[in-house]
Amino acid sequence: MMFARPNGFALTGVEAALALLLDGLEPVVPVEVPLIEVAGCVAVGQPPLAQALPTADEAVIDGWAFAAADLVGASAYSPFVPVSPPSWVEVGQPMPVGCDCVLEPGLVEEIGPLVQVLAEAVPGQGVRRAGTDLPAGHPPVAAGRPVSPADLLPARRAGVSRLQVRRPSLRIIDIAASDGASSASETVAELARAAGASIPAGIETTGRAVADIVAALDAGSADLVVLVGGTGAGRSDEVAAALAAHGALGAHGIAMAPGRTTAIGRLRGVPAIALPGAPDQALAGFLVLVLPVIDRLTARCPRQAETLPLARKIASSIGVTELVLLRRGDRSWMPLAAGTLPLQCIAAADAWLAVGADSEGFAAGAEVSAFALRNG
Repeated sequence: MMFARPNGFALTGVEAALALLLDGLEPVVPVEVPLIEVAGCVAVGQPPLAQALPTADEAVIDGWAFAAADLVGASAYSPFVPVSPPSWVEVGQPMPVGCDCVLEPGLVEEIGPLVQVLAEAVPGQGVRRAGTDLPAGHPPVAAGRPVSPADLLPARRAGVSRLQVRRPSLRIIDIAASDGASSASETVAELARAAGASIPAGIETTGRAVADIVAALDAGSADLVVLVGGTGAGRSDEVAAALAAHGALGAHGIAMAPGRTTAIGRLRGVPAIALPGAPDQALAGFLVLVLPVIDRLTARCPRQAETLPLARKIASSIGVTELVLLRRGDRSWMPLAAGTLPLQCIAAADAWLAVGADSEGFAAGAEVSAFALRNG
């Protein structure tokens, strides 16, 4: 680990910076959350289902329940007249004993007390068979993955009203705008929530002086602290000095582009990451440094990358990890920006990758793995 200011000669590599941030870091203790609040959080292992669902055959349409064998040959020209009145069932209701199909209302005529069936049916028509929704022995929600609205369907089906999740608390301290959160801070907050973190106090703001920043650092506790703005070499950029005064500075100046002026450290054992105030630099710092910390705290399963060939080459500088934005083309990745990230490229990008400091990039046609920029 090298310690240096970003206007010096030495920068700390991304791998070393992550090692400092992740060293000894354990996932947070699970909390139980109502289903209405759980989307986006990373699930913890749930108890397996004791029995398969549904527990019995049930109707998937509203209509009349019959035994299909009784309806063989039934038609409008040769109606079937049941001996006893059939049972009416609605979606989700268990099938009556001896019945294995449901006919739509238009296929059954009621003429006073007389009932006529005008069509045949096959066993299972209009029916969800027992055990076909969720097998026994499996949890309703998979552990280590963010809970999506689709995941909530089997959870509700299983009668679950609350889920255990890991939802680390995050403090965001905005240094760039003491009269309101900057766009970079708002972006970081949105990305952090999407990654499964909570921000109980919202975006906090503070003055740019060392004393103000130190006071803000002392004002609360969290599982991760992210400061935004004030990391450069300007006359009013004092975040690194404030972290050093607090005994929390590990490195100032990370060998990454964009985001070279990022600072990192530990605040009473809690990872602290100070991102530049420029939106593209804050985005890069979040993806490369903040996101791995949140993933460790949530015990998220490794993110799945998509591998495609490059439509054109990526050139990268040795010694610096460069963030590259990509757009998905016709079975290929099209590089949009590398090292510097115009906002129009961020808006158009589908994925990102970090080209390591030991790489000069990739030739056109090379297979590269990238991570989704949205909902990844």
